[in-house]
Amino acid sequence: MKDCVFCKIIAGEIPSAKVYEDGEIVLFKDIAPLAKIHLLCVPKEHYAHLSEWNAARKRVLADALEKIAALAPSLGLEDGYRLVINQGESAGQTVPHLHIHILGGEPLGWEK
Repeated sequence: MKDCVFCKIIAGEIPSAKVYEDGEIVLFKDIAPLAKIHLLCVPKEHYAHLSEWNAARKRVLADALEKIAALAPSLGLEDGYRLVINQGESAGQTVPHLHIHILGGEPLGWEK
């Protein structure tokens, strides 16, 4: 999608601090971190919500979760991390392109 900031990052039109990329996903540092380590895992295919899943998208996200787990120690997340997927504006989704927040590098509390 031409107006999507994540699609522009994926296309290399907007710079980012990428930490991993393959044919289906990209991981990069969040520009407004909410934890010592705050990365985003973004599927390269543009879609906004889990309700738009199909078999291929489910496979990509399952593979993404496996990749996050495998990369965690090299990303400084060996002591644990939190994964968050916001769905819709009311949940805090500010970019309408599905993405997984990866938070860690410090003890994380739970705020309401």
